[in-house]
Amino acid sequence: MSFLRPCALYKSFITFPSRRWMPCQSWGFLRWPGFDGFFRFLVIALLWSTFSEIRFIPSSSMYPTLRVGDRIIVEKASYFFRSPAINDIVTFRPPEQETGFGKDAVLIKRIVAKGGDLVQVHHGSLYVNGVAQNEDFIAERPSYTLELKYVPSGHVYVLGDNRNNSYDSHAWGPLPVENIVGRYVMCCYRPSNH
Repeated sequence: MSFLRPCALYKSFITFPSRRWMPCQSWGFLRWPGFDGFFRFLVIALLWSTFSEIRFIPSSSMYPTLRVGDRIIVEKASYFFRSPAINDIVTFRPPEQETGFGKDAVLIKRIVAKGGDLVQVHHGSLYVNGVAQNEDFIAERPSYTLELKYVPSGHVYVLGDNRNNSYDSHAWGPLPVENIVGRYVMCCYRPSNH
């Protein structure tokens, strides 16, 4: 049965010296990975689901950094090893005293102050410990005034980048650090109509 034998073109393609470097020469990479490959995939999937997640941005409170409809990657492991830092964008559960949120609700805002800091907003600027902050990432200067607030230890002060359209610490006060779920890493999808 000559039709089952490889043709001469096939033989010259595989045996041609410049083609021998090709990894597909054996076509072994197409076979099922077996138990080892499945186990590796399972470990990676478990680590991914444990230490990261993909979130959807439903509002414009973080505009222009994040837009409505963006999908973001949030990692949940770094705050086991370090404290939250100023300018980290974090996801968190709303404080318990806030109503109107479901029990699984998660918000996203930027940390502007840590425990021990004094926060104030007046004349359209944010002041932390009496120093005006240079915030080139906000949509517009805040139109509200916030009296001097002390951020207690174990808390952070979070504000949205769209300061005038954000429900954040200027409305409900400092956020307990234990409410933080994770840290924003990157935007992995942005709808094309924005």
